[in-house]
Amino acid sequence: MDAKILLDSKRTGAELQRADIREFVCEFMRGNVRDYQMAAFLMAVCCRGMSQSETAALTDALRKSGAELEWNHLAIPTADKHSTGGVGDKISLVCLPLAASCGVAVPSLMGRGLGLTGGTVDKLEAIPHFNATLDAEALRKVVGACGLAMSAVSSDIAPADGLLYALRDVTGTVASVPLVTASILSKKLAEGAQTLVFDVKCGSGAFMKRLEDARELAQSLVDGAKAAVRKAVALVTYMDEPLGRAVGNANEVKEALDVLGGATDPCDVADLGVELAARMVALAKEIPLDDARNTCRDNLNNGKALDAFRRMVAAQGGDIAALPDFTANAQLRAEQDGFVQRIDANKIAIASLAAGALRQTKESAIDLRAGVFLKAKRGDRVAKGDVLAEISASGDAQAVARLVAQAYAIGDTPPAKKNMVLEVVQ
Repeated sequence: MDAKILLDSKRTGAELQRADIREFVCEFMRGNVRDYQMAAFLMAVCCRGMSQSETAALTDALRKSGAELEWNHLAIPTADKHSTGGVGDKISLVCLPLAASCGVAVPSLMGRGLGLTGGTVDKLEAIPHFNATLDAEALRKVVGACGLAMSAVSSDIAPADGLLYALRDVTGTVASVPLVTASILSKKLAEGAQTLVFDVKCGSGAFMKRLEDARELAQSLVDGAKAAVRKAVALVTYMDEPLGRAVGNANEVKEALDVLGGATDPCDVADLGVELAARMVALAKEIPLDDARNTCRDNLNNGKALDAFRRMVAAQGGDIAALPDFTANAQLRAEQDGFVQRIDANKIAIASLAAGALRQTKESAIDLRAGVFLKAKRGDRVAKGDVLAEISASGDAQAVARLVAQAYAIGDTPPAKKNMVLEVVQ
């Protein structure tokens, strides 16, 4: 393979051969393809796009650059869920144990947050002593014992993806559907789950702001998963406003625990958690979706979902009883009577970053106790002086409260209802 010929071909819009893409990635890992050549390739893909066959080849090359897990020894089917990230998105903490409580094994590898996107690993690490960095053998043991494990992606899973992402981050090539697809799928396929459910967020607090872009990414993920002989479905979901009331880390874990224990407030977290878990269960066990939904709702109410989460936390060394409380050091109050028309997710994310709950760079420290709690949600009637939100900040909490104020819009009439699931892509 001649790297220059491959780059010239991609630059002019020609479709690359699968074998050439695989060899290009292999040679990059060996050091024979230089960073500047890979950066040129990424920019060409960003500008010219990729066919489904090319995307599948890149996914496969990234996946096979490291270790791959398999679960053939388990007596039950495997499934996992991936979210493209949103504000207050603690849904993995709900839907994964919920699916496990329904007889599906869930070996889930996940990431930390960066910028305005919170990470599930950060939320889990708010639980004192929780080990969120399992190696392959430990992951197998926890899944075997509990039917569920949640861990950060280790450096030996799709290592080529980590190197490519670092280049994408500094070359302005992150926002490319083929590259996003290959990045997500390479890790999820290496993880070994046979059913994959994707939650593609759409709105002001999401990576994909426009419905047509979210739809394109959802279809690409489903097509790629099916090409790798996985069962797959994607839900495009609403992310103009935060999910639930809690935004942060420890406070999001507490909210997830409440929902797992049967709480119906916040209803958006409970409803979306059930829908995603039901999709995992229905596909993995090949049962009707309505039956899976009913079982999921039952397991929120009878304690089975909460028990699945507690057993997983204990197996990974965590102590739920020691989870820190959310302690507010500022409040935002309504300046007028009316109905909450909107809570802008992106502005709440900016406030959470200022509070210390999110990280600017991979090296940044975060305050696991910091965050925002939304006392008033969209559609709620409020009176002047009512508390709209509480803030816990490691710095200037009043400054954070002023940022939260920019997210709220209050009007005279109730807003129209919004559906959480905008589209289903199969």
